[in-house]
Amino acid sequence: MSEVDNKAFLQGVFAETAKGNGRPFVDALADDVRWTIIGRTAWSRTYEGKRAVLDDLLRPLGEQLGGRNVVSAERFVADGDVVVVEARNHSVTSSGHDYPNRYCWIFVMRDGRIAEITEYTDTQLITEVLTPPPATSSHPAG
Repeated sequence: MSEVDNKAFLQGVFAETAKGNGRPFVDALADDVRWTIIGRTAWSRTYEGKRAVLDDLLRPLGEQLGGRNVVSAERFVADGDVVVVEARNHSVTSSGHDYPNRYCWIFVMRDGRIAEITEYTDTQLITEVLTPPPATSSHPAG
């Protein structure tokens, strides 16, 4: 796919996450996706493979956000197979805390799927608002 196609694809995915529909995002993940969250939080590590992303990241996060994670994208910049997305979270945790996190995601696309994600985010907000996810066998990000 071209950079124009990759950008348009992710714009469509994020049009849905802005409505709280994460299904197109999950469907876009390659089976061997690698998602790295920067920093030193309990959530910061590289999640290897779609199953780890779902079980160790998205499911525990969804449980804390009452199952509804609302994320709107504000900017898309594409260069070849790389699409950078600046986004904002509009969710509230099940305990009633606002979760206005900001993101800069670097997506590497492959064959119309998301192959890699590097997430730059407000790690202090993560530490203050979210409880640590259950322990996994994943290795912390360096």
